[in-house]
Amino acid sequence: MNKSASMGLADMMSALMMVFMFISIAFLAQLEQSHMTFTKTINTALHAEFDHDLARWKAQITDDNVVRFHAPFLLGSTKIPNDFKDVLKEFCPRYIRLLVQDEFIDGIQEVKVEGHTSKGWNKHTSWENSFINNIELSQQRAINVLSFCYLLEDPKIFLNREWLEKYFHANGLASRYDHFWCIG
Repeated sequence: MNKSASMGLADMMSALMMVFMFISIAFLAQLEQSHMTFTKTINTALHAEFDHDLARWKAQITDDNVVRFHAPFLLGSTKIPNDFKDVLKEFCPRYIRLLVQDEFIDGIQEVKVEGHTSKGWNKHTSWENSFINNIELSQQRAINVLSFCYLLEDPKIFLNREWLEKYFHANGLASRYDHFWCIG
């Protein structure tokens, strides 16, 4: 093969690579736009469903669809307070009904139930042990809340348990915040 033919082939391959790169960038931009649209749509639906209850529940919905609750767990306790159980009984069935709607169900990648704790432990506990103790405490709180919601006597929850098992996860995050989060 002569030199000019090989340079022509190299130029053609470079041009093809540039075309594929632009197609990839356009595809990624379209995916990002689609994700942003989905996030806004579900956020609007969350607000429509829950805005009138948020103040009473001491909760808020963020722009990225985090539903954040202040859950007054007793210091060092993993037992869900009765007041928070009442909130969860109202919230969880409605939340699940919203998420499993045809327009949302395929776009959900994960729903995290996050547990949090205070920063300290007791004055005789090292910082390292306090951190480990709080990780365990926050993880158990998240598991308890997830279990409570999963076992609620509600037809929509019962009918979607397989979906819940696949997409709902409990995550303990120790002392980042003094309250529980439920993330969508």
